[in-house]
Amino acid sequence: MSNNTRRDFVKQAALGSAVLLAMPSSRVLGANDRVRVGMIGVGSRGQDLLKQVLALPKAQLVAIADIYSRRRDEAKQMAPGIQTLDDHRRLLDMKDLDGVIVASPLHLHAKHFIDTVNSGKDLYCEKTMTWSIPEAEQCLAAAKKSDRVVQIGLQHESSGALADTKQWIRDGKVGKVTSVESWMSRNTPHGKGQWVRQVAPDCTAQNVNWDAFLNGRPERQFDGYKFMNWRLFWEFSGGNVTENMVHQIAWIMSALDLPLPTAAYMSGGVFSEKDGREVPDTIAVTLDFPDMTVTWQSTFSNSRYGLGEHILGSDGTIEHVAGATDMVSGHSEEVTRYFPEKANRRDGTAVTGETKDQNHMANWIDCIRSRKTPNAPVEIGYRSAVAAHMANIAYRGKQRVTLETAKAANL
Repeated sequence: MSNNTRRDFVKQAALGSAVLLAMPSSRVLGANDRVRVGMIGVGSRGQDLLKQVLALPKAQLVAIADIYSRRRDEAKQMAPGIQTLDDHRRLLDMKDLDGVIVASPLHLHAKHFIDTVNSGKDLYCEKTMTWSIPEAEQCLAAAKKSDRVVQIGLQHESSGALADTKQWIRDGKVGKVTSVESWMSRNTPHGKGQWVRQVAPDCTAQNVNWDAFLNGRPERQFDGYKFMNWRLFWEFSGGNVTENMVHQIAWIMSALDLPLPTAAYMSGGVFSEKDGREVPDTIAVTLDFPDMTVTWQSTFSNSRYGLGEHILGSDGTIEHVAGATDMVSGHSEEVTRYFPEKANRRDGTAVTGETKDQNHMANWIDCIRSRKTPNAPVEIGYRSAVAAHMANIAYRGKQRVTLETAKAANL
């Protein structure tokens, strides 16, 4: 090797070592290795996801982190042998974890999202991706800066209904779409408000890291009711818009390849759940897009029509409904159909979708191995989060908001 070549080799080796030192360590998966997974947050939703991971032969749950001792104990009972931690940072310090599931309350998503990708681990983050628009911007930037596989918990993105809808649109069956209608309705027995949970006797300041839960919000004494029922309060939640609408808006945005909304309107109020909650139980949202309007309506006092979407095109209609409950049997089913508009498709025929759903969690695990893009990547997490936050900002400000005014709002 000549002196010049040797010098170039040494320079390249030094550069490579510097890059390796700068990057967080990650395990190299062998063909027979199971993907080792950790979880941050194992409350009710987190425990649903925990069960999903345990059911996957290609995954191994290794550790969980939660700020409430009861949740750590419950997770240990569900998955004996796992390590339980009271600080998510200790979990992210574990060198042999491949991926991390974030299922903490909404106002903690951004912190746990950014900490996870910065630790060099792949990420599954529950919806909505963030609590605010600025946080959505930060998470999008962090994900793009990294090379991590990021899946957002928008399970409808793995649905057969979406696959069929996209195909019908690509085939030109729908024509020009200028209007989309969507809705979600549910109900609870009288006196049992939606999302309201009892505060367990052990839900105390001694068993909960209250400061970690507040996440920089104003200090105050421990409040077990707000800790258990964070979905009811703007400080920690986005209400039904970020709990449910975001799924359907992401589905619609993906089906039609929509950009960010140009404007949002939202009306409604706390009409049925008179239990001290701040977030509305009855909602009507309108989102403006270029040459298109998307609406979403919701109530917590009637479940007859479940959830669904109508994509209304010049050449045809796509109807996706799920949970339209038979009042006698209580049975509900999901179906996706296409109906031609005879004015423009005289010979068109109705079609029923048959594509099966994919396992959303399994898709993430497979993508950790293949390094492919998952079904609900950070981009749709970002766009759906911004759309949801625009609607809430319009409601709280009691006025129409544009994308620009929403980004400038201090909410």
